[in-house]
Amino acid sequence: MRGLRVAVPKGAIFEDALVALGGAGLPVGVLRENGRRLFYQAEGIEFIVSRPSDVPVFVEHGAADVGIVGKDVIEEQRPNVMELRDLGSGACRMILAAPRGRAEEVQRAISHAEVVRVATKFPNTARRYFESLGRQAEIIELHGSVELAPLVGLAECIVDLTATGTTLRENDLVVLDEISRSTARLIANRGSYRLHHEEIAALLDAMQGSLRG
Repeated sequence: MRGLRVAVPKGAIFEDALVALGGAGLPVGVLRENGRRLFYQAEGIEFIVSRPSDVPVFVEHGAADVGIVGKDVIEEQRPNVMELRDLGSGACRMILAAPRGRAEEVQRAISHAEVVRVATKFPNTARRYFESLGRQAEIIELHGSVELAPLVGLAECIVDLTATGTTLRENDLVVLDEISRSTARLIANRGSYRLHHEEIAALLDAMQGSLRG
């Protein structure tokens, strides 16, 4: 596994990623030494730490050989990478949700093919979801607290990720539909998979062993 460059996501699945990589024998302890650094080297392995949405970009364009990212990001971006393994961690759901007091009204509007306004950090996922229903939606892309949008009249409903549902409950939002489920995945650059097949195969085998354990 020497010589690989690995992209690791900040945020919710950061620790899950370190557990998976550490269980496979990679020197992830260096990533805990200084939380502000973005590039690390240890024992011949290089690590990039980035926003989850940037991990597939680094991997697709060859700046990283492999990376760990949520299935939700893969579905949103649909990057040209190889999805090697479902790590089974970081489980969450992509959902359609609306304020409790207007949930029936929103469902009725969607079923009657009315155009609803949807706030989301996942515009492609939201658009494909409504297209799959044969419905149209006005997609409003946000980068912060999506749950705020229906509370202040920016949108009728939201498409967002939820793990525990706590934030939805705190903002009096209810789930109207589950769009998909997401877990952390190991992805690889297609060229790197050919050039460094032995190292990546060894990483996969070691990860499989750690996941069984």
